[in-house]
Amino acid sequence: MSAPRVFVFTGPTLQAEEGRTLLDAVYLPPVSQGDVYRASRERPWGIAIVDGYFGRVPAVWHKEILWAMTEGIHVFGAASMGALRAAELASFGMEGVGEVFAAFKSGELTADDEVTVVHGPAASGYRALSEAMVNIRFTLRAAVAAGVVGEGTRGELLALAQATFYPRRSWPALLRQAADRVPPLPEEKLAALSAWLPGGRIDQKRADARALLAHVAARREADPSPKRVSFRFQHTEAWEAARRQAAQRPLADGLDAMDAMGADTFPPDAVLDELRHDGDLYRAERERALARALSLDLARLQGLAVPPAALEEAADDFRRARVLHAPEALARWLGEQGLTPEGLFRLVRDGVLAERIRAATAPDLGRHLEDRLRESGAYAGLAARARDKQATLAARGLDNPAVGDCDLPLAELWRWYFETRLGRPVPADLPAYARSLDLPGEEALLRAVLRERQYVALGPQNR
Repeated sequence: MSAPRVFVFTGPTLQAEEGRTLLDAVYLPPVSQGDVYRASRERPWGIAIVDGYFGRVPAVWHKEILWAMTEGIHVFGAASMGALRAAELASFGMEGVGEVFAAFKSGELTADDEVTVVHGPAASGYRALSEAMVNIRFTLRAAVAAGVVGEGTRGELLALAQATFYPRRSWPALLRQAADRVPPLPEEKLAALSAWLPGGRIDQKRADARALLAHVAARREADPSPKRVSFRFQHTEAWEAARRQAAQRPLADGLDAMDAMGADTFPPDAVLDELRHDGDLYRAERERALARALSLDLARLQGLAVPPAALEEAADDFRRARVLHAPEALARWLGEQGLTPEGLFRLVRDGVLAERIRAATAPDLGRHLEDRLRESGAYAGLAARARDKQATLAARGLDNPAVGDCDLPLAELWRWYFETRLGRPVPADLPAYARSLDLPGEEALLRAVLRERQYVALGPQNR
């Protein structure tokens, strides 16, 4: 079975080609607002953030990262935007890696422009066109350690770099500024630094990005289980509006991106288009999907979670029901369904949560079902039959019949009901079938079947 999927947002700090030598993952452009939410909907095991946009392009929200983690997705950050968000969200479980992250987390660094650079377009591989302030810091620290410059020169060069707008930061520009200032820095010190830079320059952002990918690879290998968090995600009106807006855009455009993600190479709505050819089935499945979506939203609003033991039991039941005991059978089924192992985890977990909400709302469900029948026009016929059944059985003292009152043994009664009346085999799990009809168990189902058998037996016209 293939390794759980990871999405990596990177750009000028580390080229995707280099990243693939360290981590088998889906490499995406620098992250922007909504991208982590969109990536999370693809159900990866993890998301690693290196580079990200800000300013003219809205930056990745803290809230979407928190939401991703509550969805069981591991989120990592380093080097650039990833280091900033990891430092800000470390207490919530986002994992930071590297020296830049550590500096922001400790408070040694605080300004966003420490990691900001200007870069070229996608066609250039997002090539960096300026030098990050944090790289200047680490390089000058190394120059002091190597005896190339002293602490005084280092301090003055740092001050010049900090005073420069980030798109204009570069080593040639910094050395030129130092030579042109009044008074200028000593020429011999600048010459020594210039000669040392080609071999001595420290690209700390790139080093941290490499460390991040190696860390993610090791974490995925050691523990492929989903992320677990201790906080409760707060669903606000602002969040709901933001995620609806984010959902309107794709994570990546074009079939090449879909291929890179290991996705099916047909448009996202292609399966639904096939379903639409059967309008009745489409509408029925849409209603079920809507009920599931609303149930999950309500479960999240209530802060419901599935304990690990309950999740394992539900996963075992899910595999058993589909005869997926052998690893190869499970792998084949996942491939057929377009699912990853972590996607299966979320499918099972969401099913448990939806079932809990369904059970909690069962007392009010009958009223809503009756209203739905009134809308469809089916209520009058069903109500008339219910009244006649009640009157017919009550007149003979059979409004609550027992198995002994029936003209069929129990096994034949079940066959009559399912095979003759419903045209389907008798379910192997009668209690589960009963629960699917919002009945408390097999006994309640048996009572309904006994009433139906007596009613039909008493009046052939009721067949």
